[in-house]
Amino acid sequence: MCGGGRLVQIRVKAGADAAFLALAREAVAAARAEGGLLMVNDRPDVALLAEADGVHLGQDDLRPRDARSLLKAGSLIGLSTHDAAQAEAAGAEPVDYVAVGPVFATSTKPDADPVIGLSGVRAARARTHLPLVAIGGITAENAGSVIEAGADGVAVVSAVMAEPDVAAAVRRLRAAIGDTG
Repeated sequence: MCGGGRLVQIRVKAGADAAFLALAREAVAAARAEGGLLMVNDRPDVALLAEADGVHLGQDDLRPRDARSLLKAGSLIGLSTHDAAQAEAAGAEPVDYVAVGPVFATSTKPDADPVIGLSGVRAARARTHLPLVAIGGITAENAGSVIEAGADGVAVVSAVMAEPDVAAAVRRLRAAIGDTG
């Protein structure tokens, strides 16, 4: 499941809650079997019930402080941001990391916010002390430049899921960002 990735996020935008919970429980088991962490997108209730490692929230989801009150101690919370001001504001929330993007154009999310580019990553880095994860249109070819711009890590979908060998794609990405561990 993880293919060597350290943290996997499960994202289900439509369908029955019971089916999402069942899928999340399977994903948690698969991630743990490979030594990875599993985050649930948007839904702290599903994260709690599935015993996931945490939840990743968007700007329109529950506020992190409210989600934190639902989750077990030690759960991770990530927050999506789309500009430097949102990244700075995230510092007032009980979050473990901030995601910023989209850095580059992406077809994964049809309603994506405007592209921020590498300058947007640099601006976000300047305004948050939290670990910064860049997302949106990141590939093995451009991931190094995203790290150089100030991101601590990258989040990808297409760069891995569109590849026939997921583990090889993850290895290429990890090498591109200098992650050999």
